[in-house]
Amino acid sequence: MSKISIPPNQRIFKEGELNNAMYIILQGNVEIFFTVNNSQTRLALMKPGDFFGEMALFSSNPRSATARTITNCEVAVIESKQQLENFLVKNPKFAAKMVSIMADRLAKTNELLISSMEKSAVAKKIEFSTELGKDLRADIGSI
Repeated sequence: MSKISIPPNQRIFKEGELNNAMYIILQGNVEIFFTVNNSQTRLALMKPGDFFGEMALFSSNPRSATARTITNCEVAVIESKQQLENFLVKNPKFAAKMVSIMADRLAKTNELLISSMEKSAVAKKIEFSTELGKDLRADIGSI
């Protein structure tokens, strides 16, 4: 894991980019936003202790939003699942915080999805993959 300093109003990553790093804010503030029809919508204003970009470690999908510094920032950069796992093992309080925050983000995403589907006349079947569940079953078996 490395640390970098970034001046204000600098893009960390852009919506649509392929980039596999996640970031933990050590100092400063970062804005997360996406653009639709040339209009920016802020998703979050992040502060020290917050993390963002974690989905890049778990999928090879392009970035769904842009991250830009608001103030001078110092961020820790985690560039692989292995680095993240090592960090979480050494920092269990952060691991618990991360799980809680990711669950909250997922709940909010589910609310938006349900709301969007209710507004549309088209119902679609959504099915979540259980491929990751195989690894979890193996881990649970050792409990």
